[in-house]
Amino acid sequence: MQNEILWILFALINFVMLLVVYRIFGKPGLFVWIGMSTVVANIQVVKTIELFGLTATLGNIIYGTAFLATDILNEKYGKQEAKKAVWLGFSTLIAMTLMMQVALLFKPGVDDIAQEAMETLFGLAPKIAAGSLAAYIISQYFDVWIYAQLKRIFPDSKYLWLRNNGSTMVSQLLDSAVFCGIAFFGEYPPGVWMEIFFTTYIIKFLVAAIDTPFLYWAKRMHNERRTGEAE
Repeated sequence: MQNEILWILFALINFVMLLVVYRIFGKPGLFVWIGMSTVVANIQVVKTIELFGLTATLGNIIYGTAFLATDILNEKYGKQEAKKAVWLGFSTLIAMTLMMQVALLFKPGVDDIAQEAMETLFGLAPKIAAGSLAAYIISQYFDVWIYAQLKRIFPDSKYLWLRNNGSTMVSQLLDSAVFCGIAFFGEYPPGVWMEIFFTTYIIKFLVAAIDTPFLYWAKRMHNERRTGEAE
């Protein structure tokens, strides 16, 4: 159970760090976090781990915090600000991908020790890179849209959990379908492909469930900030 315990602690630490950034820097902190988390998630995703009897990638936790950040923006600042953050994250991901591909083209020095490791981390297959980029922009944009729709239908604050879980869990399903469809479909037998898709979504589903209390915490911090400014 070592991995499982560490995974839960790691998830809590990631979400707490997001709220600390929001507490200190407010809305700009959320924009910075989204850009950072998309880059880090695409580095961590290279590492696979055994979790709850499933093979999973490590990047799902910090990737999930990006969805929480856009939900906070959507809830407190509106859909347009959330959309802006999505495009910021997408632009950051493209910039990182292009810069690292060019960096790999440089011939390493005789005593270089980093090239092989960098190729492992950033030498992406075209289908995986395309799947990652497409999954991010489609699922994040859908998350912003469905959150706004749920907020319109269920505007009361007591339905905050519904807006958060409904938007994130559905958009994460779309994210898994797009990524696995582009990156892995045809690469594996149908049964193996379905297993990869299923396990990927289950882990993302768990991350989405964990983030709900942190959205309530973020909303309380926002209200406290507004009260302080009014005084």
